[in-house]
Amino acid sequence: MPPTQGLPIREYLLVALTAAAVTFLLTGVVRRVAIRIGAIANPRARDVHVTPIPRMGGIGIFLGVAAAMGLAHQLPALSRGFDFSFDSLGVLLAAGVISLIGALDDRFELDAWTKLAGQVMCAGILVIFGVQWVSFWVPWGGGGDSFGQVLVLDKNQGALLTVVLVVVMVNAMNFVDGLDGLAGGLGFIAAAATCSFSLGLLDSSGGDVGAYPPALIAATLAGACLGFLPYNFQPAKIFMGDSGSMMIGLMLAGATTSASGRVPYPQFSGKDALALLSPLVVVAAVLFVPLLDLIMAVVRRTRRGESPFAADKMHLHHRLLEIGHSQRRAVLLIYLWAGLLAFGAVSVTLFDSAAVFWIVGFGFLLATLVSVIPRLRSRNRTA
Repeated sequence: MPPTQGLPIREYLLVALTAAAVTFLLTGVVRRVAIRIGAIANPRARDVHVTPIPRMGGIGIFLGVAAAMGLAHQLPALSRGFDFSFDSLGVLLAAGVISLIGALDDRFELDAWTKLAGQVMCAGILVIFGVQWVSFWVPWGGGGDSFGQVLVLDKNQGALLTVVLVVVMVNAMNFVDGLDGLAGGLGFIAAAATCSFSLGLLDSSGGDVGAYPPALIAATLAGACLGFLPYNFQPAKIFMGDSGSMMIGLMLAGATTSASGRVPYPQFSGKDALALLSPLVVVAAVLFVPLLDLIMAVVRRTRRGESPFAADKMHLHHRLLEIGHSQRRAVLLIYLWAGLLAFGAVSVTLFDSAAVFWIVGFGFLLATLVSVIPRLRSRNRTA
């Protein structure tokens, strides 16, 4: 698209709204199917909900993504993203496969190693379609006046990095899916921030076709997560289950890799290269909470001599409930932290202004105060 025609923002918005509408309409159907086939989450000791709730809502999310991708393929302003790249198609196929694996787990509860094998297989689908890292900029090892260096990866190294990224993001989203609306909201925030950055990259590159797929992947995911939230926000009528949380993690990894994995970094300075890695920074920022939660859970369980995949009731969202927050307030607090991290990273990348740091810093201060208020009140009462 020539730069004089501007950004296809209306088209991306239409695609996102389509994903939201289709997900909202079909999730009710998926809920009835889940009840009929017995895909029910019965309360366990580590769970927060107290009544049986159907799961497998990720199928509705995937159907919304697929419908929106189909619409984008028919829109002249967005179809060129399919003509020059298989990224969107590869991510859609991998998302469908991992949703199917997750649906089987939602119904039959697969063991952890089977799910891990499925995650690696889906990462392999991305690699087959060319969604993988070929070069990566690191901020060390530069010589002379250069800052940092570019690591050029061979096919095996690039494939391995892609698989690791997919597995980490998939399991981070899976681990954080413990409160009503939490994983769906974090998925929406991460996808919306990634889409915002990709649109900024599309604008600065004058309509480079390479920026179309990540923006499309992120836009469809953001819309689908938004359409699912009315069913999933507390009190939830249906859980997304592994069919949803694993798919969200995979699509975020796919969008990040599509945006940054094949950039010719040697053509850019260190500062420019760091900016082009921002999709990875954005996703890492919004997933900082679940990633930290994942690492702490693995360390905690390993020290107890348990499997890293063993479940417990000591995740971050459980701790927020123990402090005194309600389910809704705990979820909204995590939304606030994730939003500050994600959109703060995007703003720093797109806007060269000191005001951004002041605004983000004030937001962090406010979020900290709101997070500790229940504990402060409890101490005052016992004093």
